[in-house]
Amino acid sequence: MSRLWYTRCPAPTPFGITVQKGWLEEEFAADGIDVKALQDADDVQIRRSHFTHTQPWSFRQGGNIPALWARAQGSDTRLIGLSWVDEFQALITLDKQLDTSPESLAGRRFGFPLNTRASVVDFHRATALRGFSSLLGALGVQLEDIDLIDLPHTPRSLEDAKPAVDAPLADWLDAQRPHEFAREAEALLRGEADVVFVKGATGLDITNLLNAKILVDINAQPIRTLHANNGTPRPLTVDAQLLHERPDLVERVLARTLDTGDWASHHATEVTQYVARETRSAEHWVARAYPGGLHRQLTIGLDPHALAALADFKRFLFTWGFIPSDFDFDAWVDPAPLRAALARRQALTSPV
Repeated sequence: MSRLWYTRCPAPTPFGITVQKGWLEEEFAADGIDVKALQDADDVQIRRSHFTHTQPWSFRQGGNIPALWARAQGSDTRLIGLSWVDEFQALITLDKQLDTSPESLAGRRFGFPLNTRASVVDFHRATALRGFSSLLGALGVQLEDIDLIDLPHTPRSLEDAKPAVDAPLADWLDAQRPHEFAREAEALLRGEADVVFVKGATGLDITNLLNAKILVDINAQPIRTLHANNGTPRPLTVDAQLLHERPDLVERVLARTLDTGDWASHHATEVTQYVARETRSAEHWVARAYPGGLHRQLTIGLDPHALAALADFKRFLFTWGFIPSDFDFDAWVDPAPLRAALARRQALTSPV
């Protein structure tokens, strides 16, 4: 085996910073093992593993909806770590007269994104529904009280993800990721919807750009379990074949990711810079979208409360039909690699 594959979402994760810092390449260089992003593969099936997690010898950290969907689809993966970063989640509107009373919100049009070419889980739609459910719940409003309006959009597909090297500049620009909440912004501006859900640094950015009113944000929801959404928490998963055949490699990847958490806790400014690049956002919005000390939240672990929140979110996704089947969540979690990685790091730092 001479290659490890990885993928991560444009989000604040310790794994993503580990990749950005080149620590995985550094870790395995002497072994003759290269480390490559799925997105750089020529084969569309390998790129598709960002969602399906079917590529052997691969790791993934990012949004939890694709990870849960892949496991529910039958992909043989294991959850070996989690990170929890508190992030901005809000309902926004351009109607300055709209308030948060059930009477004011009843019958209002809530923009509900719909991927018209999705061959995998429509995670954007699922994220919005969870946001509506949790944030409206904090206001005493039920989903049945509002009007969900489909917002069809056709994002670039995995087949479009890697333009030819000699492609015209326009093709390269077309293939770049558009603003995460461009369709929601369009719906508000065109009067197609009264309210939309946004989150993260990109969500705060678009809120400011539109001069939109924040009706309610996640801080109004006191039940921490209901803070769980696609970005909270973010699981680190690995294919079971790699874990079975080379647990030592998995352990080393985890150890370097744990190193990132330690490094981050002492480098607040640099963390903001890394995450701004990762999310394609201004540092200004990163600092505000991930409050409470982002540099102290980039730890990897298996916190029982985070696991319980993710298990609850899995039930939400199954109830609403976003994942095709239920599965044994506890059996999906394998704590052995994290224990081994922590022991490895302890052995390296202990005096002889």
